[in-house]
Amino acid sequence: MKKYYSNGKLLLTGEYVVLDGATSLAVPTKYGQDLVIQPIKEPELIWGSFTNEGECWFEASFSLPKLRLTSANFNSDKEGSSEVIAETLQNILQEARKLNSDFLQTNSGFVIKTNLTFPQNWGLGSSSTLINNIASWANVNAFDLLWNAFSGSGYDIACAQNNTPIFYQLENKKPIIKQVDFNPTFKDELFFVYLNQKQNSRDGITQYRKNNNNIQSEIKTISELTEVFSTTKTSTDLNKIIVEHEKIISSIINLKPVKANLFPDYFGEIKSLGAWGGDFILATGTNDTVAYFKNKGYNTVVPYNEMVL
Repeated sequence: MKKYYSNGKLLLTGEYVVLDGATSLAVPTKYGQDLVIQPIKEPELIWGSFTNEGECWFEASFSLPKLRLTSANFNSDKEGSSEVIAETLQNILQEARKLNSDFLQTNSGFVIKTNLTFPQNWGLGSSSTLINNIASWANVNAFDLLWNAFSGSGYDIACAQNNTPIFYQLENKKPIIKQVDFNPTFKDELFFVYLNQKQNSRDGITQYRKNNNNIQSEIKTISELTEVFSTTKTSTDLNKIIVEHEKIISSIINLKPVKANLFPDYFGEIKSLGAWGGDFILATGTNDTVAYFKNKGYNTVVPYNEMVL
């Protein structure tokens, strides 16, 4: 039996513009996903994906070595279907094989189980952790696998592979990853709030691409803000950075900042993380922060120390 594990992720700065070379600050989470491989004699790949509560939400079987889909079952009433998810998985496996021609070229098979340690809808990287785990299994470059199968900046793959906060930048389409000592003394004033509006990052990227002409100046400023964000000593200073960062990204993507949109009366500052409009936000606050958001109907409020690895 073999087992691989990848960290989840959150992008604290540089959302969207990380695609065009901005330096961003990202953190791996204490939550992630593993992939457990059990060999069997039959020429089959039997796949089962499990939630953080141990419920099997997706099953599929593929014949080997041709990787032909033979069955699929999807336990959900949400968007998508078992065939779509199975075909996406099949595509990832086929792309891994293109990168390593020996991968799954066998007449015996495997039972695969993937196990999330966070709720599926949290947006902490169910896809990126899967891709990184499959890349480890196939002994291929995870960034190549991501970009061949999907799109994106790749910061989520970098978080999957690192156990500390990182600076992440794309330079000539190559990832530059630098571990950074981001460990704010005011962590007890930082909270991650789930908006319960899971965003499709690919849709967010498409929208961004429509509005990102001539933004080199903004990219440079966001990179500078990332650096300052990572070294700030007080939540008061961080609040100023958040306000400026939100203003710049808002002007690029033509969306109102989440604080103005949903929480104009909040006493701290709020920053979107990743695709705007859903998943988690970062809030600076006090002991009253949890009560504020719960009173607004947002019941998932995770203190910084409980979220970040």
